[in-house]
Amino acid sequence: MAISSRPRRRGLRSTLAVLLVLALAAFAFAWRAPIARVATPATASFDAATVHRGARLAAMGNCVSCHTTGDGAAFAGGRGLPTPFGTVFATNITPDGETGIGGWSEAAFMRALREGVSRDGHLLYPAFPYDHFTRLADGDIHALYAYLMTRTPVHAVAPANRLTFPLQFRPLLAGWNLLFLQQGPRTQTASGEAGRGAYLVEALAHCSACHSPRNRLGAEQHDRFLAGGEAEGWHASALNGQSESPLPWSTEALAAYLRTGLVPGHAMTAGPMQDVVRSQSEVDPADVHAIATYITGAMGPPSPERQTREAAARQRAQGPLHQDGSPGARLYADNCAACHDAGRGLSSNSALRLPLAVALYMPDPRNLLHIVRQGIQPVAGRPGRWMPPFEGTLNEEQLATLADWLRREATGEPPWTDLARALQDTRPPTP
Repeated sequence: MAISSRPRRRGLRSTLAVLLVLALAAFAFAWRAPIARVATPATASFDAATVHRGARLAAMGNCVSCHTTGDGAAFAGGRGLPTPFGTVFATNITPDGETGIGGWSEAAFMRALREGVSRDGHLLYPAFPYDHFTRLADGDIHALYAYLMTRTPVHAVAPANRLTFPLQFRPLLAGWNLLFLQQGPRTQTASGEAGRGAYLVEALAHCSACHSPRNRLGAEQHDRFLAGGEAEGWHASALNGQSESPLPWSTEALAAYLRTGLVPGHAMTAGPMQDVVRSQSEVDPADVHAIATYITGAMGPPSPERQTREAAARQRAQGPLHQDGSPGARLYADNCAACHDAGRGLSSNSALRLPLAVALYMPDPRNLLHIVRQGIQPVAGRPGRWMPPFEGTLNEEQLATLADWLRREATGEPPWTDLARALQDTRPPTP
């Protein structure tokens, strides 16, 4: 007996109808109306005090680092921000009327920070941390707008994003926002310096954007707040009770480190953190101290385990590393000992004893390998300590031997198990 195809057709039509409704709903959720262009506000329309406050807030947010290329004009965009999903290029946020935000009203600017929506209605990628900026108070957004609108306009178009298919389809971001965007603003939940620090860390400074782990969709894991994350191929250290630092941070030391990048007993800044320090040096010192107060509070008092690690690190740092005649020891003696065995002092040719270097306590060796390969250079135009690069001086096998020996000899921690992968990940790109 023949089986009727009518029920099958009805089921198919019902499925298609449901899919159509879902598609329309997704489109409706993703669609945002454009906000009309305006004439670029005159610089004189903003009072000097507001612009000055906006300058310090922009420094707190480290806006210039992401929105400026190495040889480009400030805030003119074009810098590529690597993500697990491809490269997102920062846009021009100078008040250029054609390629920047000169035609944006303050309402359009606020919507971008609060909702991740551009003036013309397209959705922004969360490489721009609007999931943090959404928490900003209206007055802070106004001051940021005033500051950016009084910068020098620069005509510059950012390169097209290079993202894994199908992430070029921006309406998909509506689903991300639905799942992960907790739209603000937020009221300050605690009073005093710690409350101010919490607001700055969670909103404008967006510390957890780098220092918290993320899920497979690129959203922060809020249940692991400040437990360590990723920043441009570096491990961003934990800023809570899981801190990898061999010496616990005091509030005063952390505040000084954020403003200068160099304090006694701790390694100097390297990698993406150098940009952060450069910006924080331009911030109100009271705000930097508030951030340090909040973060050291999140770290809590040293646990017995951290106290044991600190005592061991201080003991190992009392003198030069033991020379056991192994290949790693010989590489250290030939390339590192002249500076690091001397211990950091006033002389420019001395360096931190490595049992105190946080890179050796990280969960993987990438930071150490980045530092050895690239060295550490002072921020352009500013005095500072430096370390020479060893890329080209040490080959891959020597880098691995040295890293393995330093991990064992300087820390006593278990050996890293992923040196081969870390070597590959930190290898400079081929010209």
